[in-house]
Amino acid sequence: MKVTMKTLLALIAILTIGSSIAQESQKKLYSLRVAADNFRNSKGVAQFALYNRDGTIPDEKLKKYFRKEVGEIKNSKSSVIFKDLPKGRYAITVLHDENGNGEVDKILLFPKEGFGISNFEKISLSNRPDFSKASFELCEETTKKIKLIYK
Repeated sequence: MKVTMKTLLALIAILTIGSSIAQESQKKLYSLRVAADNFRNSKGVAQFALYNRDGTIPDEKLKKYFRKEVGEIKNSKSSVIFKDLPKGRYAITVLHDENGNGEVDKILLFPKEGFGISNFEKISLSNRPDFSKASFELCEETTKKIKLIYK
């Protein structure tokens, strides 16, 4: 088989373009801004936990998360940005960690401190959170708002 210089250059160009496209699609990362409101006071911190797999929510000890950020509370609000996230399914929890122990303190079955979760306006025995209910698809720069719930 005879290969001409023109054919060889065309083949190199195709391989280079294909490799560049493959690398670009692998590198596509997004930022997720999470804004939480309805904090009852500015004591402690806001613990923002990001989850990316089934079986991780509920997470009472805040140990099963994919990433965690801590936010300062001002004027009943707090926010953080999770950067460099690949496309995928994620869920978010926010804890008003008033005593700074890094855990979800409970009274009976319900959080004692303020708690919020993506896709939930309220939590009850009949409306308990899990990853499938709380998750959403991340495929672009996104902002999620979460309202804290106090029992």
